[in-house]
Amino acid sequence: MLTVAGTDPSGGAGVAADLRTFAALRVHGALAVAVVTAQDGDTVSAVRPCPPELLDAQIAAVSGSMAISATKTGLLATAANAEVVAARRADLGVLVVDPVLRASSGSTLVEDAMAQAYLRSLVPLATVVTPNLAEAEALTGRRVSDLKDMRQAAALLVEAGAGVAVVTGGHLAGGPIDVFFDGSQWAELAGARVVSENNRGTGCTFSAALAAEMALGRSPLEATRRAGELVRRALAGSAAWGIAAGPGPLDQLGWGSAAPT
Repeated sequence: MLTVAGTDPSGGAGVAADLRTFAALRVHGALAVAVVTAQDGDTVSAVRPCPPELLDAQIAAVSGSMAISATKTGLLATAANAEVVAARRADLGVLVVDPVLRASSGSTLVEDAMAQAYLRSLVPLATVVTPNLAEAEALTGRRVSDLKDMRQAAALLVEAGAGVAVVTGGHLAGGPIDVFFDGSQWAELAGARVVSENNRGTGCTFSAALAAEMALGRSPLEATRRAGELVRRALAGSAAWGIAAGPGPLDQLGWGSAAPT
């Protein structure tokens, strides 16, 4: 497995969350860092995109030494970095695109035109694209606030070239529901809402788990179901943690109610 994403020095999101998720599912995780950030659960104080030639060299180093079964992209920050991933598409196996545009704190992390860069460079190449409500709005240019809107957004993303669109509904009022569409089959995957202040990296974890499950041979729909279940377990396990001042990481590894000493 390869993650092409950004750093989070608190270890809650980005490549740190992805690698823990890969480990939880017993797949080997490699990484290519696209962005270095300085952030915590409340504030992003610095964002430094990796130069595209260095990102390309990282991906080449991984793909040149091992076969990549699946790749997930997270924070890329620049259109140039999205284009690097697109140019390396043949080496990446299953490609799950998490079109990250903002931090969970609401801070902008990307170039102004990044939504269009995703649509131009990566959505047409994606095995699965996994936007949340705000990301689906940015990608489609339409309001996305309920299930009807989510279905319309998923259809537009498949029309734009994605093999599968999963519009995640963690920000819906009431219980979370993810909308799945593969061009012919629809599914609405509902789950119980888990309340945890330690919720950094939920989108990263979901897309990483979906990619890993597909690398293990699951169908896109089954991989989506399993990814949602892993996120719920990870939220429940982290609920009692006091690791961070403010939102902390998820419990992808199943440590339970107590942080390791």
